[in-house]
This record gives sequence, C-alpha cells and structure tokens, in this order.
Amino acid sequence: MSREERLAGISLAAVFALRMLGLFLILPVFALYASELPSGRDMVLVGVALGAYGLTQACLQIAYGAASDHFGRKPVIVFGLLLFGIGSFVAALADDIYLVIVGRVLQGAGAISAAVTALAADLTREQHLTKVMAMIGSSIGLMFAVSMVGAPLLYAAIGMPGIFALTGGLALLAIFVVLRVVPTAPIMPRQPAWQSFVEVLSHQQLLRLNFGVFALHLMLTAMWVLLPTELVKTGGLPVAEHWKVYLPALLISFVIMVPAIIVAERFARLKLVFNAAIVLLLCVQAGFGLFAGGLFGLAFWLMLFFVSFNILEATQPSLISRIAPPHAKGAALGVYNTTQALGLFLGGVLGGVLAKYAGPGAVWAGGVLLTLVWLMLGLTMVMPAVRSRQAAT
Repeated sequence: MSREERLAGISLAAVFALRMLGLFLILPVFALYASELPSGRDMVLVGVALGAYGLTQACLQIAYGAASDHFGRKPVIVFGLLLFGIGSFVAALADDIYLVIVGRVLQGAGAISAAVTALAADLTREQHLTKVMAMIGSSIGLMFAVSMVGAPLLYAAIGMPGIFALTGGLALLAIFVVLRVVPTAPIMPRQPAWQSFVEVLSHQQLLRLNFGVFALHLMLTAMWVLLPTELVKTGGLPVAEHWKVYLPALLISFVIMVPAIIVAERFARLKLVFNAAIVLLLCVQAGFGLFAGGLFGLAFWLMLFFVSFNILEATQPSLISRIAPPHAKGAALGVYNTTQALGLFLGGVLGGVLAKYAGPGAVWAGGVLLTLVWLMLGLTMVMPAVRSRQAAT
C-alpha cells in the first residue's frame, strides 16, 4: 500500500475505534447502573436502552451513505460524530432510564459507518481495499476487548455518567482525527444509483453476510442484558473486579484468534475458519444456557465467545468488500452496516423481553436457533477467489 493508503487505513480505523470504544464501554456495566435509576429494574427498559442506539443506526445508515455521496464524506462524518457526542452528554446528565434512552437514540443518529467505509473505498485502490477493511474490522474487535477490561474499572472510578461523558469526549477526538489526519478523498462524480441497492439485496452471498452480522450483534447485545448481573449473583464477583474475568478471557481469545486468521488467509481456508467460528458461537450459546454455573463456567464460555466474535468481526467486513460488485460497494456497505445496527437494537429489546417473561434460558435458546440458521447459510456460502500475491502488492 502507498503511504496515503496506510494513513487512510490507520486513521479511519482510529475513528471507528474511538466511536466503538465509547459504545462498548457501556455494555458490561449498564445493566448494573440501570438498576439504580427510576424504572431501571424493568428488564425491557434496560434492553431498550441498550438497543436504542441500534434502531436509529438501522434507520439512518443508508441515508448517511447517500448524503455522503452528495455533500462529501467528511462533512457527513463530522455531523454524525457531533450528534453522537451530544447524545453521550445527554445520557451522562440523565436521572432516569427514559432520558438515557433519549441519549442512546441521539447516539445512534450519528450513523457514520457507511460513510466512513465509503471514504476508505475512495482513498484505497481496489487491490488493497480488503486490507483496509480488515484494519477497520480488527479495530472494532480490539476496542471491544479493551472495553471489556476497562469498563468495570472506569465504572468503579467515575460511574456510568462519567463513562457517558468520556464517550462524548472520544467523539470530539474522532472529529479532530477526521479533519486533521484522514487524507482528503479525490473529488469524483457520483450519481444516485438505487439499482445498486436492488442488486445488493438480491445478491445471495452478500445476504448471507448481512444475516451473519445481524445475528452476531443481536447475540452480543442480548448477552450483556444478562452477563454483568450473572457475574455478580452466581459468580460472586463485585463489578469492580469483573476485569479479572474479562482480561484473561480476552488475552486467551486473541492468542487463539490470530493463528486462525493467518491460516484462513495464507492457506486459503477462509470458509473453514469462518464456519468453525460459527460452530464455536453455537457451542457458546448452548454452553451459557446449560453449563455456565458459577464463576469458572461464565468465564470459560465468555472466553470462547470472544474467540468466535473476534474472528467473525474481523473477517466479515473484508468479505463484504471482496464479494460486492465494484460498482455497488457503497450500497453493499450501507446495507451491511444497517443490518448490523438492527441486530444491536433487536438484541437489546428481545434480550430484555425474553429475560423478563421467559427467563434467561430463553435468551440463550434463541441464540442457539439463530446460530443454527447462520451455520446453514455459512456452509452453503461461496467464498471469493483469493488474490494472487502479485496483485495484492
């Protein structure tokens, strides 16, 4: 890659990372914080607060992508980050669960994922786009890891309002990176092409990936409706010490994940590794429901979840960029990010509803069924041809 392409990849990955860190910091501790708020013991409202961000993301992701075609990538990204920051500060000042939900809705209204990935495509030659998308995808997994360790410590130190305020500050830092670090994309004529969306929505391989990211993030959000409380109740671990579970689980998961990614790319075993990660996710959902008694059980299944999540989170954006038709990449990324956000929203809501009315076991059973469907789709997926080493340099 050229110097500008490397800078584009690193800086745009940093923008994603700063934004996603703020979001992920909330997950491990929010259910505990909500119980201290008026109406915060209602699991449905807790789920709505966790998932509200995803709803507005799902509604606005394609619109932001289209706006970036018309007004330019950077102005749209900056506008979205400002909304995200405002929502963070609203949630920081909230004194009940309903105002937290309002803040989360505003956070989600900064739906910049499609615009950021479109800017990455503008700044990167076709033969290097997969590398840049993988950098962005990997940054999300890394921030997830950092947040799982850091959130309990931050919660003990500055509380949930402080974490929300920190999230707003990270959004402002991301604006600085966009304006001062990210290279300026060349001006290219762009025209609305709604036929591209029709093509993307009828593309069987892309539909499989869209379902996959939807399912993965639905299970991610639903899990965090239950897990923090379970670590306290059945694991006997105070929230300030949750990092003692998260840190070893994350470190072990990265040790396992990195060789898996290397095998997938270097030895053309991407489909095998991809589907193995889905099978592992299936085992995790069943394990949490059937065998996760006590602290050791929770930590073990959480570690395996991190392994599967990190592999899938790093590979799917890369696959989207490689499978999508060149003339429809923007549309493909917009739809992909929309289904991801929809999964985040429904995971929180459905997780809360199932936990309240059918018990925690129903949440894990739903995850098993969803993962079985994903596995069937993954087994019939046609992977893109591997580029030659010469073409990729």
